Amino acid sequence: MTRQVGGAELTGSTVLILGGAGLVGEAVARALLHHNPKRVVVAGLMKEEAEESVAELRAEFKDSASAIDPYWGNLFVPAEMKDRPRSELLEDRAALDVLIHDLYGELTDQVFHRSALGALLLEVRPDIVIDSINTAGALAYQNFFSSAMDLLDSARDGGADQKEVEQHLASSYLPQLIRHTQIALRGMTEVRTKVYLKIGTVGTGGMGMNIPFTHSEERPSRMLMAKSSLAGAHTLLLYLMARTPGGPAVKEIKPTAAISWKGLGHGPIKFRYHTLNRCDAVVPLPLDEAFLPEASRAYKCLDDPIEGVYLHSGENGLFSLGEFETLTALGLMEFVTPEEIASNVLQEVLAHPTGRDVIASLDAATMGPTYRAGVLRSAAIDRMEEMEAELGVESVAYEMLGPPRLTKLLFEGAILKRLYGTYDAAMELDPVETATEAQAMVDTDDDFRQRIVSTGVPILVQDGATVLRGPVVKVLPPNDRPLQDNVVDAGWVDLRPQNWEKWKERVAAVLREQRDEPGVDAGSRSDHDYGDSDDALRPGRLAAWVFRIEDEGDRIKW
Repeated sequence: MTRQVGGAELTGSTVLILGGAGLVGEAVARALLHHNPKRVVVAGLMKEEAEESVAELRAEFKDSASAIDPYWGNLFVPAEMKDRPRSELLEDRAALDVLIHDLYGELTDQVFHRSALGALLLEVRPDIVIDSINTAGALAYQNFFSSAMDLLDSARDGGADQKEVEQHLASSYLPQLIRHTQIALRGMTEVRTKVYLKIGTVGTGGMGMNIPFTHSEERPSRMLMAKSSLAGAHTLLLYLMARTPGGPAVKEIKPTAAISWKGLGHGPIKFRYHTLNRCDAVVPLPLDEAFLPEASRAYKCLDDPIEGVYLHSGENGLFSLGEFETLTALGLMEFVTPEEIASNVLQEVLAHPTGRDVIASLDAATMGPTYRAGVLRSAAIDRMEEMEAELGVESVAYEMLGPPRLTKLLFEGAILKRLYGTYDAAMELDPVETATEAQAMVDTDDDFRQRIVSTGVPILVQDGATVLRGPVVKVLPPNDRPLQDNVVDAGWVDLRPQNWEKWKERVAAVLREQRDEPGVDAGSRSDHDYGDSDDALRPGRLAAWVFRIEDEGDRIKW
């Protein structure tokens, strides 16, 4: 497949459209199918809507060689739960326990592989992902506010039980959004997806906090503001995703008007297989009785559906003439067609800038590193070195920047600096001798030792069996398992020979980077950080190299 900068070749590609059974998703599928992809997977929430959408597309593109396949289910839960109603999951203690663990625990291999979204990405292996799910709406309408008030009432009435607490935790918006984004990035990175394009929202159709279209006495409603907040949070997470090495090119189109329409018609008024049936008021009631349980005597339900002329707005349901006319009136929400959105999506996927990509706009509008700051950085570093020499103190680290791994690396780098002084000397170190000398330094230099353990970073001594520590330990080992290297790597100064062998390899790699890559005389091709031309060993430079190269934390946008 041909790869384009910031885009993808559509012909022969595999495209996954999340929310593909919706109004915009279908329009996007139509636009993409004209470019002969190998396969288009249309993912919807319900089986019926996914299969219906695919049937329509297959009929419209009956002469196309593109495979068009349906997929359905809730992508915010584990795969085994994807076809169960959320209300049912919240009542199932075993399912609820898994949901809570997967939301609030670490993103382990197990959590990723059992997630519906992760499994779908690994199965389809898409070159291009178009995400038209109304993510902010799907999460915000779980109504965290109502859940919070119910939990508070239970607490006041004698205490909420575990199930109520877990149900409330399962409705918390941000953990769901964060985990969804993490799984999406990991899955797309693993299958080498080239483009991820999100069709987002602002939550209010482009209107402000004075929006009159709200299902609440509040204006605006709390749920609507939650939806807008999540939409903004999602955009910033995508902004970070776009700056992550190894991931896809990330784009977002944000319509800021009502999206309409799918079709016009006449008949029974239905929404997602629910029919609006007629009822009748048969007797007037006094106000003090009208809203009591026994008020049911005042009306009767009929079997006939309400029928009328309607405009099908897709996921938002059926609108009457008056509703559509009001919503789209000049100065109110107005509207944009799904085909216009699909056109922008297509152009962005093909790497033709539309000026509508929110992520690109943020890249352009946010402030990055500056020339002035770079010049002043050198001056600040020089002056801090002078002050340390004047005062006879080596500060090393205070553990206010974090993470504890940085403090660990800086103190281990400071040990190397004291023992060897230069990169060339450190490259020749003997791991066993270095472990012995480092142990002696820690044992005899009270100030140095105190500076380490006072930050909450323990010292794993030379034998690997005992630890020096202070009152606080930032990275605790598990109680039920032997000490693992990942715990030590995360925030313990490690004096064992095996760690100094690792440092020897790092120093050699830094020297190769400095000496094998073209120097400044050859132009600006290489990155030459402060101090690269000086053989003096610098703990900050070493830690930066580890974070950037070994931990793959490199900044890909300057």
